[in-house]
Amino acid sequence: MNTESHPALEWIPATGIQLRKAGVQFDAVRLDGDHGRDVADRLARMTGGSPGPVVESGSGRRCVYFLVAPGSTAHHPWPPDVTRLTSGPYRVSFIPVPALSGQTWPLSWRYPPTGPDRLVHTLLLRNALS
Repeated sequence: MNTESHPALEWIPATGIQLRKAGVQFDAVRLDGDHGRDVADRLARMTGGSPGPVVESGSGRRCVYFLVAPGSTAHHPWPPDVTRLTSGPYRVSFIPVPALSGQTWPLSWRYPPTGPDRLVHTLLLRNALS
């Protein structure tokens, strides 16, 4: 995907990795390790291969970040192994976002964005977690 063809995806860096403040374009749900990858793949099967943007890390905890609509994780119970990256009063979170290509290690797109308004559907993600 070329970000020039989707100007609304200006939050994707042209090169490298950048941090984006949660609550502006999106929030994120983070899962660590193989469990996060399993959930991402389950969600992809549920959505016909298009789950929305999912970023994965190849080092450390091997985190998987599901990019969801701002505020969509509030008022829902989440399993204890889930970390919600949101912003609000006295709370600011930042989400790492890699470029679509080039040197972005340790981050990469497990499932790249497919359109300007396409994020991971929070309720489907919660279903994939169970």
